[in-house]
Amino acid sequence: MESLADPAARDLTYDGGDMIEHEQITSGRSVLDLRVARSETRPLANHVVILVHGLPRAMGMGRQAAGLLPELAEHLANESGWLVATGTLSGVGSSTGTFSASQWRDDLVAIVERVSQGEPRISLAGFGFGGSLALHVAAHDDRIRGVATFASPADLDAWCGDAQDFHRVVQVAGVVGDPDDLLDPDALYDDVQRIDPVGSIALIPPRRLLIGHGSEDMEVPVADARLLVAGADGRCELRIIQGAGHQLRADPRMVATLLGWLDRHR
Repeated sequence: MESLADPAARDLTYDGGDMIEHEQITSGRSVLDLRVARSETRPLANHVVILVHGLPRAMGMGRQAAGLLPELAEHLANESGWLVATGTLSGVGSSTGTFSASQWRDDLVAIVERVSQGEPRISLAGFGFGGSLALHVAAHDDRIRGVATFASPADLDAWCGDAQDFHRVVQVAGVVGDPDDLLDPDALYDDVQRIDPVGSIALIPPRRLLIGHGSEDMEVPVADARLLVAGADGRCELRIIQGAGHQLRADPRMVATLLGWLDRHR
């Protein structure tokens, strides 16, 4: 398969006249949407960052969880020169399949495998649970040179809450393609716990780490960011965005923080 870093790649299609490329990849029985933004004016060869969305908790938001990421990807690509990939994980957007932590882990691994063609320098930037997942995948893949997390839970026991309640949240959010594929409450809960963000982040240094969090995050306490820093033994950058809540994807201060990290990560 051709490299995504090669602008002449034939297995990607363009959406209209912009620089967003789109294709579908398989992950087990799921078919995932993958989009890649590239800059026409500031191309930086062989650098790719993958944006990883989180798990929505509001009714019906599963189909929209990754909705803002292609726009963010295009902005980041234009400003940084990096290739910026966004994939919708199982059960989200138009991707098929059903959420579980292990399925999403496999999905992210499949995306990493796809963008690794041509051996680019790969980084991950995850939001919410997507950041926790990014830490877990990076801990077991040395091809990933750095990870940035934003509003990501460190204490997944507290984040999930009661197993029955978490099971209902997943159903209500609409990330279930086939109800028969949804794990039972205890299995779903235990599967999430295996992601272990604090244990995972300990395995990443000396690769680069950025932990971003809003000071007024009501869904994931800012204390979780400090737990991640402690897990990395302080070998990471910490950015607390004052007055910001949980939704950081559209916060210009988050965007500036991520762009600065990418610029230092060349």
